[in-house]
Amino acid sequence: MTDEDPGKQTELEEQLGAGAADPFLRLWTPHRMAYILGENKPGSEAGDACPFCSIPSMSDEDALIVRRGDHAYAVLNLYPYNPGHLMVCPYRHVADYTELNGDEVDGVAALTRQAMVAVRTASQAAGFNIGMNQGPVAGAGIAAHLHQHVVPRWGGDTNFMPVVGHTRVLPQLLQETRRLLSEAWPGT
Repeated sequence: MTDEDPGKQTELEEQLGAGAADPFLRLWTPHRMAYILGENKPGSEAGDACPFCSIPSMSDEDALIVRRGDHAYAVLNLYPYNPGHLMVCPYRHVADYTELNGDEVDGVAALTRQAMVAVRTASQAAGFNIGMNQGPVAGAGIAAHLHQHVVPRWGGDTNFMPVVGHTRVLPQLLQETRRLLSEAWPGT
């Protein structure tokens, strides 16, 4: 505060965040900075640099793969919007839905339907948001490898935490979610 006007902060104090504490709590998540900054984000090339290309070479448990199909696989999202948030990815490295061949389209569709059944069985989801973000301007975090989101929804799942607190509350670890969905997957 300045000596002239005790109620007025100097420009430097404002920039440094000095002043009276606000009523907000802080939940620090520094591990998310790699995601936010795009560190190690894959380019347009397939291979080790693309997580969706490398995931299938891992064990299901380590990769959080819930189900493997002939042309696509279902994997839990590491940054879920809601518990049980899956992504269905073709094995082939393509960026655009129009680049999929007929078998890949059928594989993605079949796994999406099966994912809905599994999530409903395991957690009684009341609805779903299903979709693809095509290209960086449409919000695709990894635009170089097509993936379809399957996000379960429940009445009241959007409460004050994500809206006011910018925090998602996830009631179980991803490994446990993977196990439950894998066991609930139709045909297993």
